[in-house]
Amino acid sequence: MSLTFRHWPRPTRGALFVVTGASGTGKTTLVKEALATIPDLSYSVSATTRAPRVGEVDGRDYNFVSRAHFDTNVKDSAFLEWAEVYGNCYGTPRAPVEAALGEGRSILLEIDAQGAEQVRAAMPEAVSLFVLPPSIESLEARLRGRASDSEDIIQRRLRDARLQLRRCGQFDYVVVNDDLTSAHDQFQAILTAELMRGQRHSELLARFLDN
Repeated sequence: MSLTFRHWPRPTRGALFVVTGASGTGKTTLVKEALATIPDLSYSVSATTRAPRVGEVDGRDYNFVSRAHFDTNVKDSAFLEWAEVYGNCYGTPRAPVEAALGEGRSILLEIDAQGAEQVRAAMPEAVSLFVLPPSIESLEARLRGRASDSEDIIQRRLRDARLQLRRCGQFDYVVVNDDLTSAHDQFQAILTAELMRGQRHSELLARFLDN
């Protein structure tokens, strides 16, 4: 069972969490549950140059922008991280993240290892988590169990997964998603511990230290 909080002291400055894991590790499921459980934790909406897909809403799923607008933001260092994937660009806007953290709200980014490296360079305070499968064999079984991808796509995802997994040692925390309930607990325990660090609650502590 995932942790449930009925009261939460908001930090003076929020935390930036960077979550990475290969396709098929279940990181998106862990992220969604944490967002639904932990107060004052929000998902960062990325900017992209690709066209909206059916059902996607601008500002909710992505901020859909032109390539010219995106390139201007890159030149102005307006992204914490960005990348071009199959001809489309994706990036994490810096300004809304900074604004949220300054208000004591926390932000969660779900990005690949390369993007995580860019974020850590831009904001060394970021807390990084890597979601691991129990094994490469179990990851392949999960990908094949989807029964929706061709063999070529599965092989490409496995190649990408191996490249991602080689960087797991660069992260602050790892969560092994073997049992989903246990993985939820591990994931949310890490977020909770980071959010309750004394250094994040200077205003709260000052009330007692001043006395």
